[in-house]
Amino acid sequence: MRDPKWIGTAPSNIVWSVDSRTVYFQWNPVNAVSDSTYKIQLPGSTPVKVEKAERRMLPLNEPQFSKSRTKAVFEKYGDIFLIDLVSKKTTQLTNTGAFENNPFFSRDEKKIFFTSDQNLFSWEIGSGRITQYTDFKRGKKNTPASLSDQEKWLRNDQLSTFQVLKEREDKKNMAEKIRKSENPLRPKEIYLDEKTVDLVRISPDEKYVTFRLTKQAKPKNTIVPNYVTTSGFTEDINGRTKVGAALSTQELFIYDVAADTVLQIPTADLEGINDRISFKPSNETKEKKPEARQVLFTHVTWSDDGSKAAVVARSVDNKDRWISVLDPKSRKLKTIHRLHDDAWVGPFLGWSFGSQNAGWIDNQNLWFLSEETGYSHLYVADVSSGNKRALTSGKFEVQSAQLSSGGKTFYMITNEVHPGEKHFYKLPVAGGKAEKITSMTGAHEVEVSPDEKMLAFRYSASTKPWELYVMENKAGAKATQVTSSLSQEFTSYQWREPELVTVKARDNQDIYARLFKPKNPNGAAVIFVHGAGYLQNAHKWWSSYFREYMFHNLLADQGYTVLDMDYRASAGYGRDWRTGIYQFMGGKDLTDHVDGAKYLADQHNVDPKRIGIYGGSYGGFITLMGMFTTPDVFAAGAALRPVTDWAHYNHGYTANILNTPVMDSLAYAKSSPIYYADGLKGALLICHGMVDVNVHFQDVVRLQQRLIELGKDNWEVAAYPMEDHAFVEPSSWTDEYKRILKLFNNNLLSKK
Repeated sequence: MRDPKWIGTAPSNIVWSVDSRTVYFQWNPVNAVSDSTYKIQLPGSTPVKVEKAERRMLPLNEPQFSKSRTKAVFEKYGDIFLIDLVSKKTTQLTNTGAFENNPFFSRDEKKIFFTSDQNLFSWEIGSGRITQYTDFKRGKKNTPASLSDQEKWLRNDQLSTFQVLKEREDKKNMAEKIRKSENPLRPKEIYLDEKTVDLVRISPDEKYVTFRLTKQAKPKNTIVPNYVTTSGFTEDINGRTKVGAALSTQELFIYDVAADTVLQIPTADLEGINDRISFKPSNETKEKKPEARQVLFTHVTWSDDGSKAAVVARSVDNKDRWISVLDPKSRKLKTIHRLHDDAWVGPFLGWSFGSQNAGWIDNQNLWFLSEETGYSHLYVADVSSGNKRALTSGKFEVQSAQLSSGGKTFYMITNEVHPGEKHFYKLPVAGGKAEKITSMTGAHEVEVSPDEKMLAFRYSASTKPWELYVMENKAGAKATQVTSSLSQEFTSYQWREPELVTVKARDNQDIYARLFKPKNPNGAAVIFVHGAGYLQNAHKWWSSYFREYMFHNLLADQGYTVLDMDYRASAGYGRDWRTGIYQFMGGKDLTDHVDGAKYLADQHNVDPKRIGIYGGSYGGFITLMGMFTTPDVFAAGAALRPVTDWAHYNHGYTANILNTPVMDSLAYAKSSPIYYADGLKGALLICHGMVDVNVHFQDVVRLQQRLIELGKDNWEVAAYPMEDHAFVEPSSWTDEYKRILKLFNNNLLSKK
């Protein structure tokens, strides 16, 4: 439970040099206060620390290349840098107090576009001239008050009566005409009122600019009290809203540069925009007339010829994602693909429009990921005909994809080999069989070199934390390990390779799980519940729950059998698995764990009366549901930072699964542990950080009051005054897990 540096610090943030000869990454092999930038130069060398002068000119993320691949541009700390690949010179283009970002090359490669404080500018490479394309202004435009009929009559009478007044007025009007004719055109002033602007995108032919306006809602926010402060006073942390609070609204606009006009892009043409959501809310008594649903625009990208733009939108009720094509002249949106889900559209399918889920192949064809078959797969659509075809299929997920620079090949990460493995593939754009490039059992996080000849990737296995490797971008090539990060102390212990098993659920589904088997079983077992709900932990790579992994080794050393399940709603298993908890959290996700307890008793000689359960966040919620609603299954439970009442959690996560409390109150009542607290029989430990801004400490305080009123015994709460949702201090981690171990030892071993 100490600072994880004792294990060794894994490399991170891999970035290729633009010439594909050097790999840069963050690393800390000397156990310094923080990570530093290291590099390895190909072919083959040992990692060396990058000096400050070189580091200052390095991009933090992948640069944007010109079409000719002779130049690259990137943003760093709010300034724009240009790299000439021929001269190998890096030039800083901006050095201002404003924040410049999102740089890219014009179609003719003579200009670099970028945004500064949300306005669009270009920098001409030859002359250095800067041109402004948009002029967004906060607030409202101050316009002179309109004249009444009486005031108009008086004005006209004055001008007709006094010649000097008329001459002066004529001179003023003439001077204004001359100024406008001689001065360069200025971008149209667009006043935002109380709205914010982003997603500013210019068409490659520079005729149109699209942008998104967001009107922020102003619902009541939560307050998290902070008791241990440097001031000595209790200080309030302004928190989030609760599910069902008023939401911000969005609109998409297009600015016609030549016509100097700004018009809104309507959503009325989106396929199914007026469809009624398919379930009947628990507290709705009569049918309502279908209304156009609110839409969030997640991204806009223009075709290379500038004739159209692809627009990704998502319904606020989470039931639909649209990929559409915008005709800038008519402002009409043509739906190319509508992904509808009666539960909710997957979180990785529509939040952004970029290298991970969609893009243009050419001016006529779009590619995208869709879950319409129940698994995320890669599709190509002809935007003229609307015809689409699937390039991949099967009971596995394409988890990310990107198009090669030449537009002929897709690079993908999938779990086709096994739900617990992630491998890198090549696939021709024309279709065919995908070629698997990586081969080691585990997971690969791959960065392709700019010339696409090499791969740099992080790799890990279930007992081996992440390390950096390089290899040629071809099947069968040898992967060379670049870093060796593990400490001697960490490698001195023989960490268990958890057995990957499947547990048969009561509805005949196979639940993937990690099983830690002791050499000398004591007849007791512990079931671990991972957090986040939509997350995966029964896999073959290094777990993000590394402390828990080590704790499970400790438990196994003491004779416990440990089961770690990818219960219903976990990631990696397709749409039906993910949405199995729709309108009822604590339903199938809990019965999966109850079935896991039966599996331990039936197949691993575990005493069914000596099974414990624990987990954090969503895992803490399941622990409470288990202890309250199936009290004869679990003798002891440790609920860490648990949600106790979903009506008090955030909107973005909860509304996907349970809709909103006003709309679907029965779903919240079924899913919230606080309503089941009367069922507690076993020993319960609750641990929670008091400055948790995710699952608020208020959740536990409310549950405490409920347990007190019910007169329940054998429960306790450990509060951590200086911890947020994810604990930071080793002392807090140590205290928490000492309590968990004591809970299990006292309540599971004593029942022999």
